[in-house]
Parts: sequence; structure tokens; C-alpha cells
Amino acid sequence: MDVQPDLDLIRTLKATGGDTLKMCYQCSTCAVVCPLSTDGNPFPRQEMIYAQWGMADKLLKDPNVFLCHQCGDCTASCPRGAKPGDVMSAIRSYAYTFYGWPKPLAKLCANEKGLPWLVGIPTVIILLMWMISGGMTIPSHEEFAQHGYTQFFGHWGFKWYAKNIFFIVLIMVPSLGLALYSAWRGLTTMWKAMRKEAGLEGAYRPSANQAWKEFIWPSFVEILQHKRFDECGEQHNRKTGHLPLMLSFIGLLIVTLWSLFRQDVLGLIYPSLHGPLPMTDPFKVFANVCAIALIFGIAVLWSNRVRLEKDNKTLPTFFDWFLIWEIAAVGITGIGAELFRWMGMPVVGYVIYFLHLVSIMMLFLYLPYTKLAHILFRTTAYAFDKYRESSFAKQ
Repeated sequence: MDVQPDLDLIRTLKATGGDTLKMCYQCSTCAVVCPLSTDGNPFPRQEMIYAQWGMADKLLKDPNVFLCHQCGDCTASCPRGAKPGDVMSAIRSYAYTFYGWPKPLAKLCANEKGLPWLVGIPTVIILLMWMISGGMTIPSHEEFAQHGYTQFFGHWGFKWYAKNIFFIVLIMVPSLGLALYSAWRGLTTMWKAMRKEAGLEGAYRPSANQAWKEFIWPSFVEILQHKRFDECGEQHNRKTGHLPLMLSFIGLLIVTLWSLFRQDVLGLIYPSLHGPLPMTDPFKVFANVCAIALIFGIAVLWSNRVRLEKDNKTLPTFFDWFLIWEIAAVGITGIGAELFRWMGMPVVGYVIYFLHLVSIMMLFLYLPYTKLAHILFRTTAYAFDKYRESSFAKQ
């Protein structure tokens, strides 16, 4: 077999935490101790071989890359210190860049050199929108107490659609839309590549309803329950951080949708519903609980990361830390904006709220290129894993 190594893959792995790859001598200890590896699909030994040989095409078609939860068991047991868990993480980082679109944006997220642009792009866009809206003024203490941040982008007389919501939607929807379109392109390309690699191109294709019921929905449920994290030994407490973090995002999405419905639909009938949610409102209480869960979850993950790096059980990488910083920024600025509203400090409150919008836009816009993409890619890998083991694939 003529193997032409992909030098770009090797360079990328070395730069994103996979430099220990060269220490591996294929003893298979990692595949044996991995609690998520199966006899039919053992990993990460196979992926270590592909990576050492620079076989990017193999790795990009391999669902096992995304089934790995970076438990750390393989790294802890490796007799050579090859850190297979870090290598698998570096491979995922490479895959997100490869499948990302547009490519320049995906490459910006690949390493710390792009950080000034990653922060600068959303900052400039939101600043320009704030200027264009005509709302770039600091409200009085009375106005701030009454309206909070609901007139950050100003106010107009058209009652059917609030000016603030118009500008927030104008910023956030295209950002999320681009991210979801990029993710869709990448995931469909990866699915086709995985089917071809597994020899399933001629296999029976389930209907959309069958695929949802048998592969996609069970994958969602399994991820929501975080069952596979329970099997991790070395880093068994990762679930303590991941689960409240994930649930907090779901909860905050629910609150955001309710707030939009409350102000822009019900508010047309009951004008008193315009303005910030009262502190005693059940959804406001729920939102604060979710915010606390988000801060708690990211604090646990931050603490775990620092401890592992200190103990030399993992390597510090931009890929891992950027997501932690992003989520921490969303949580801290969100709670900070609320606290300064309570304290009646409009100048500081508006600055913090501006940074909150920037951090949210960053989270949306860079979703398919950063570590947050594992939500989408891992779900797809779960579904494909169920598909390749199903009767549909074996017919």
C-alpha cells in the first residue's frame, strides 16, 4: 500500500496538543483500557496509527474520533506518555477546520494567532450596529431602572416590532445561520464519507422517520443523559461540569424564546409586559438558576483543566481554552449586566451588556469551528454508530 502522509495534518496535530504522538509504539494499551472502545470498533490505537502515518483521509471518515469523550483513561495508562486522549482531541480540532466553511473563518479558529480577529470581528459589527441604530447613548438612572437593556439599540414608535429586538435579530440570526449552514455542509459531507468508508453505500437507507426514531432521537437522549461519561474512570467528575453546563444552555434558550414571545407578541396586547422581567417572575428565577448552573459548570471544567495540566496529564491548548473562555465570558457578562442593573449603574451596565452581546455572537458565529462543534459532530457520530450496527446496514 502506497501511503502519502498528509504533512499538514502532522503539523496541525503537533501544534494543537498532539505532539506526543511520536512517543506511541502501538502497544494497544489505550484501546484495552478505554471504557468506550468496543471489540468491533476499538480505539484510539487505530487512530494513533492513522495519525502517525499522516492518513488524514482515514481520520476524517472515522466516527470513533468523535465517539471519544477524552476520559483520560488511555492517557493515564499509556506506558510511553503518548497522551492518546490529547491526540484524539487534536484530530477533532483538525476535522472541525477541514469540514468548516468558509475556510478563512474556520482557519481563524484553529489557533491563537487568530484570536485578535475572533474577538475583533463581533466587536466591530456590534459597535457599528449600535452606531447605526442611533441608540448609542447611556440612559438616565430612571430610564435604566424602567427599561434595563431593552432599549440598548434605541426605541421607535412602531409597536409591532421593537427596535432593540430588530437589531439583535439582525446581528445574531445571520451569525447563527452561517454557523448552522457550515455545520450542515460539514456533517453531510462527513456522513457520506463515513458511509463510503464503512462500505455502506449500497446499504438500505431508512426513511426520515425511521432514522429519527432509531438513530437520531436515541442519540439525543443518550447525550442528554451523559451516560458515557459515567464510564470514565480517570476523569469521572467531568460529568459534574458538563451536565449542568449543557442543561443551562437549554434552559437559557427556553427563557430567551419566552422573553421574545412575552414582549413582542403578548406585549402587543398587554403593553405592561414590555421591559425587563421582574425578579419574581418564574422565568426570571429559572433564568438565574440556569446562569448559576452555567457558571458552576464552566468553573468545574476550568478547575479540572488546570489540575490536569498541572499534573502533566494533558497539554494546554488554544482549542480547549478558547471554548472555556467563551462560555465563561457569556456567563460572567450576563450575570454582571444584571447585577449592575440592580445597582442602578447604567454606564458600567451598558459596557458589560455590550461585551455580553459580543460573547454571545462569538459563541454563535464560531460554533462549527471550535470545540463547541463536538455537540453536533458527536451527535452525528452517535447516530452513525447506531446505524452501522443496525439491521439496515447489515441487509
